[in-house]
Amino acid sequence: MSMEYQFKIQFGDTDAAGIVYYPNYYRYMDNATHAFFEQIGFPTQELLEKRYSIPLLEAHCNFFAPGYFHRIITVTTKVEELREKVFKLAHQFKDGETVIAQGYEVRAWVSLKGEKPKAQPIPEELKHKLQQYQIGG
Repeated sequence: MSMEYQFKIQFGDTDAAGIVYYPNYYRYMDNATHAFFEQIGFPTQELLEKRYSIPLLEAHCNFFAPGYFHRIITVTTKVEELREKVFKLAHQFKDGETVIAQGYEVRAWVSLKGEKPKAQPIPEELKHKLQQYQIGG
């Protein structure tokens, strides 16, 4: 199973050539991750209120075709890897049927309740929901 998130490329996301400036894909992945968590019942605002976070540990993106201003992009998100305290989300970007980019994010489940942020085991309820979106799961 996967989750889809759509957005329209804004003028400010493009460079002088009229294509998406590459760092914006990392912002798009972040937006897709937070939309994914909201869809599975763990909205960012609630996580922060409960003093939890899902900070980014690693991100990577490959680019295959340009993204253009005002185009509707669909980001498909799946769970690629699920460990005790860390998970990896795969994101694929499509303009219509054309894959324009794909990337991933590695994030941790972190408690903000102590003096310093501390990685903790992913709660069973969240782990169960993430498993539903796991590749090959």
